[in-house]
Amino acid sequence: MKSLLLTSIHIIIFSTMGVSSIAQPMRHKKQQQEKKVSVKFIEGIEIKRNDPVQTTSEPVPLQQSPSSSPVPGNDIENSSSIQFKYAQVLNKDVESVNNIALFSFIDNWWQTPYQYGGTTKSGIDCSAFSCTLYSNVFHEALPRSSKEQYSVCEKVDRDQLKEGDLVFFNTRGGVSHVGVYLADGYFVHASTSNGVVINNLNDDYYSARFLGGGRVRKEVKL
Repeated sequence: MKSLLLTSIHIIIFSTMGVSSIAQPMRHKKQQQEKKVSVKFIEGIEIKRNDPVQTTSEPVPLQQSPSSSPVPGNDIENSSSIQFKYAQVLNKDVESVNNIALFSFIDNWWQTPYQYGGTTKSGIDCSAFSCTLYSNVFHEALPRSSKEQYSVCEKVDRDQLKEGDLVFFNTRGGVSHVGVYLADGYFVHASTSNGVVINNLNDDYYSARFLGGGRVRKEVKL
């Protein structure tokens, strides 16, 4: 009976030690697994072993952002696109479309609707458009009306027209419409039907109503 009691005590001790010795490495292993999981993500960024941690840079200040400060490469790219675009419109070599200021202005105002007496991008008439173009591109002032603009010009034959000359038309009696000459018969103007567009002097409508070309006299003071 005594030996049986001792045997039972030994079994209980052995079992307790066995469970304890097995549970300890299992708990240690579980803690290691939990530790690995806890460092896998930091603010949504996965960290891979032996890889550098990727961080985001500080926000760029507004005044230094690409959209608010010009980048020379972008200017060149934009100039090239303007040249290609209007070389196709005028059927000319790209290299010959070199007045970037002029064609950028035209592109900026393209298809602005016509409005008699208008002077803004909400609506503009032909003489206001030529005034605005001359002021922004050539830095010269013109009188407000097409008749007044005609009066300050030196008359130029059609085959002698140059970029920037004015072209005048009789659309409703006398000098009543004006445009700015570009090249090879093409001119830009604010038309009553299509707004700011480019047409050609050879177009039937404009050919029948063409009065002549004019070059603004340099001595004119407004």
